[in-house]
Amino acid sequence: MSTELTAPAVAGAHRGDPLPQELLDDSERMTREQLVELQLDRLRTTLRHAYDNVELYRKKFDEAGVRPDDCRSLEDLSRFPFTTKADLRDTYPFGMFAVPMAEVRRIHASSGTTGRPTVVGYTENDLSMWADVIARSIRAAGGRPGHKVHISYGYGLFTGGLGAHYGAERAGCTVIPASGGMTARQVQIIQDFQPEIIMVTPSYMLTLLDEFERQGVDPRSTSLKVGIFGAEPWTEEMRREIEERMNIHAVDIYGLSEVIGPGVAQECVETKDGLHVWEDHFYPEVVDPLTGEVLPDGEEGELVFTSLTKEALPIIRYRTRDLTRLLPGTARPVFRRIEKITGRCDDMIILRGVNVFPSQIEEIVLRTPGVAPHFQIQLSRRERMDHMTVHVEARPGTGPDQRDAAARAIAQGVKDGVGVTVEVKIVDPETLERSLGKLRRVKDLRQA
Repeated sequence: MSTELTAPAVAGAHRGDPLPQELLDDSERMTREQLVELQLDRLRTTLRHAYDNVELYRKKFDEAGVRPDDCRSLEDLSRFPFTTKADLRDTYPFGMFAVPMAEVRRIHASSGTTGRPTVVGYTENDLSMWADVIARSIRAAGGRPGHKVHISYGYGLFTGGLGAHYGAERAGCTVIPASGGMTARQVQIIQDFQPEIIMVTPSYMLTLLDEFERQGVDPRSTSLKVGIFGAEPWTEEMRREIEERMNIHAVDIYGLSEVIGPGVAQECVETKDGLHVWEDHFYPEVVDPLTGEVLPDGEEGELVFTSLTKEALPIIRYRTRDLTRLLPGTARPVFRRIEKITGRCDDMIILRGVNVFPSQIEEIVLRTPGVAPHFQIQLSRRERMDHMTVHVEARPGTGPDQRDAAARAIAQGVKDGVGVTVEVKIVDPETLERSLGKLRRVKDLRQA
């Protein structure tokens, strides 16, 4: 089988080649009617499994006055209670598991930087399903059997590295398990091992690009053809930045550990128009963040997921805090899409009564000449008022006049586009914190 994969001649101007029909799996060939029938059957089984085996769900269902048998259609799911991150923390470590520990083959956990970590478990069947959906995601991104996949997601309790690893192997690819860190060595490995695909956070991809250029290597000269980027929100402006500097297709992968890890949804390289949700395993809803009311497809709100095939930790109506909307499928017509996620309910900064998202600042920074795509937001108090300072790195060789012009342009862009006044400081190249995984854009100094 051919492993030929063509990078865009002018990055960002072309889409990738569609997946050959023979590489589509059975679920990707279903009709929408067949999918809905499968979803309802799996949903009813999941609700029963959760109610019978997880004390928290039994209590929540009873308090809401619903039983698993009350779900007679997909619309009936809205009668069931939500699950939140607090529920997983309150049952730490294994209170959400629905199978005996002897059946759990792996445990992952979040970092716990904002409280107790959320812990998830996987049975043998869960791990196999996870490998399947990531393999499907890699194929949708343009990966083919025989390609080499350089994985720079962190390995360990974080779901990214091992999830991508076993999925790439399931897809018939050769895995290069680079993990995070040792950036200079990663650049050398990419040159020596010549992978076609890289899986990494978008912010760390920028760090790798800077290192290529620091070593005097043209990033566009490498073997890489596709980057599969996830684990943090990123904008269309960042996609263009990466595609133009690297001459690759940059596509989005979505997931979160509480649902499975990466591989819940994937952007298809031939369209790059949002992420197709693998709805045969994960049922999506979009709800009003304040009222919890289910919104019709096309309206923006908070993304909610219910697992349909997970055994060790079934998750019912999990509130992701991610903001998006559901759209009809395109490259995979049977599966609905979610719009590219660029913000979260809990990422939102309220600055003097105005809602501000880091992604809005990123868009403005990335279109401003003379500055690099590295910035950090600092929140402080001045004379009892909240104050935002945006620190942005200058590109090498940018003079004082250009820096001043860039600072004015960014401040004006935020004023015009977001509606708040911020202070902008242009700092020297390579002075801001670099990402070795997920990047924290906001430093809140108000409590200090």
